[in-house]
Amino acid sequence: MSRILLAEDDNDMRLFLAKALERAGYDVVSFDNGRSAYERICEEPFTLLLTDIVMPEMDGIELARKATQLDPDLKVMFITGFAAVALNPDSKTPKDSKVLSKPFHLRDLVQEVERMLVA
Repeated sequence: MSRILLAEDDNDMRLFLAKALERAGYDVVSFDNGRSAYERICEEPFTLLLTDIVMPEMDGIELARKATQLDPDLKVMFITGFAAVALNPDSKTPKDSKVLSKPFHLRDLVQEVERMLVA
């Protein structure tokens, strides 16, 4: 089973996303900030990092960079209202990372996750 680490500082959004992904059959561990998520990824492997970009303590881009240094096979998807930030080459986002712009439909999220994990 694919394991997803979800980092999203908005409580309602985090619960909403976790529930949708769990319903789709994924094992989801979620955190409300990048630092806690990073500490967990240091302890155990995940298949996909699904992270917001703008978060307190450690933003999603820094989290993704550090996490992919630990595990180069980790897939990364950013969920954000600030897609231009993630797509900016200067932001040094991990290669092959995907960006899903808010607002999005849960069905689109699940489809994108499935596409990434099958690839």
